[in-house]
Amino acid sequence: METGNFEQTLEVFKDRRPFRPFTVALVNGDRFEVDHPGALAVRDGIAMYISAGGAPVIFDHEGVSQIVGDLMGQANA
Repeated sequence: METGNFEQTLEVFKDRRPFRPFTVALVNGDRFEVDHPGALAVRDGIAMYISAGGAPVIFDHEGVSQIVGDLMGQANA
C-alpha cells in the first residue's frame, strides 16, 4: 500500500464519529481489529496499535494488504 494512502486511510478510519472498529489485514495473512482510536499511532508510513491486553502491533505500509471497515461490506479500503 502506498505510504500516503496508508496514512490517510488509517486516519479516516481512526477519526470516524462515532468510532467503529476496523480490521487491518497484513500481507502475511495476520489480521487484527483496531477497537479504540486512541490505541493507534501513525507516522511516516509506520503504525503502531496497542491491543486491549497491552501487546503492541507494529506494521508499515508495505505490510498491509487491506484495511476493512464496516464488516457488512459498506466501506472497504
